[in-house]
Amino acid sequence: MRNYDLEFLKRFSMVIALLMAITLGLILFAAYLHTSIPPEISPQAVKRTEQRIAPAGAVYAGSTGAAAQAAAKAAALAKAASQVAYGGTTDGKVIFDNLCTACHTNGVGNAPTLDHSHWDARIAQGKDTLYKHAVEGYTGPDGGIMPPKGGNPALTEEQIHATVDWMLANLK
Repeated sequence: MRNYDLEFLKRFSMVIALLMAITLGLILFAAYLHTSIPPEISPQAVKRTEQRIAPAGAVYAGSTGAAAQAAAKAAALAKAASQVAYGGTTDGKVIFDNLCTACHTNGVGNAPTLDHSHWDARIAQGKDTLYKHAVEGYTGPDGGIMPPKGGNPALTEEQIHATVDWMLANLK
């Protein structure tokens, strides 16, 4: 190696050593500052954190929980029963157009569309069975799902019967 190469390596090593010493000094100074200065906690930040980690719901356990759930379900049913769907109309077409058409025109959830091929076997069971399935809901062996009262608990039985009758009268 030549003399000026050794001189360069010596100065380069000294610069690197100086930079390492400065870096180590800064790290030690930062650690000292971090331990000596207490962190400031904003009251708003604490409040946001508490809201973020708050439980999303409650757990019902034992007979008390079952009673609370039953009371909540009864209150919801009472509220739904106090309301009258579609102004109390017994026009089956109005109810069908507003509620039933979503499933019974497209066959969603294996709902029977308005044609005899889907309804003849059901009609053979009798109107009382059709009314019962419409009011109470039904899950068929073919995977068909009918929610109670078509998913609208505010419907009265008279409205359900009128809608079923309208559907049967309008089969193609």
